[in-house]
Amino acid sequence: MKKIGIIVLLTIIISQGFSQASSAEKRGDSPAAVAADSNSITKVVVGHDRLAYVDKGDEINVRVGNRGLNILESLEGKFPKLEVEKYNDYNSFNREDNDDHKDSKEHRRTHFKGHWAGCEVGFNNYVTNNYNFSLPAGIEYMSLNSGKAMNFNLNFSQLSIGLCRHIGFVTGLGLSWNNYKFDGNNNIQKDAGGNIIILDPGETLKKSKLATLYLDLPVLFEIQIPTDHQRINIAAGPIGAIKISSHSKMEFENGDKVKSDGDFSLNMLRYGATARIGYENLEIYGTYYITPLFKHGKGPGGVDLFPFEIGLAFSI
Repeated sequence: MKKIGIIVLLTIIISQGFSQASSAEKRGDSPAAVAADSNSITKVVVGHDRLAYVDKGDEINVRVGNRGLNILESLEGKFPKLEVEKYNDYNSFNREDNDDHKDSKEHRRTHFKGHWAGCEVGFNNYVTNNYNFSLPAGIEYMSLNSGKAMNFNLNFSQLSIGLCRHIGFVTGLGLSWNNYKFDGNNNIQKDAGGNIIILDPGETLKKSKLATLYLDLPVLFEIQIPTDHQRINIAAGPIGAIKISSHSKMEFENGDKVKSDGDFSLNMLRYGATARIGYENLEIYGTYYITPLFKHGKGPGGVDLFPFEIGLAFSI
């Protein structure tokens, strides 16, 4: 668990740093602040007022992102008056230039925000190479309890690259937990040759599953269709993933549990296609991997099984 925690922490730090640096480079921001002093007004701006400080003598405005703090001189007491302000998509301290920025292509491009970061909950399963849910004879033990075979995705990092205000590319990082709950009274194991075979526990099982954890990296092309003050979002593109961990787990009728860590001949890398459509921050997503769940030729009965996911996504 410590290893997983370190990997996740480093990934978050690196991706956030890359996101901020890429955004600044696209906008042409200089890493140094720009300062001006005109008519007794001191102004320091970084990145088109995304980080700004304005001193007007009797009023000081400080802005970081879409949040701001106004510090006003108080005539009634010795303590200054504080006001917290939330800005819209673009609400510059430099009010007279605000309309010009709103109409600029650069503004529309840099203010595109995609829909990836958030959480997803859905169901997972797999099909054979002819997209058939029915498993060949001899590997019926791989049948899943479809209503309980669920997946959970946590997409914790996002980078949006706008082509215009409502069209752009979205990438990021996420963690994907897949639970393949078996329908029969069995689990699976790897034999000496690395082939997946049935594991008969010899007792009645209450639950039995194979669980995996992957780190995901998508590249989505997203189109946003305005409807009144809301938007319909449509996105699709390739997705790749690297396996972090995997284990099997059995729970017996008497409450005893057995957990076994192992690679189970699972593919370390997988890739496929993902798509999503939704309204504002609620979407339906689906992902299909063209990489089989197990290494080629090592799957149950030598059969390749191709995993897929479908569910609801809540973006932030």
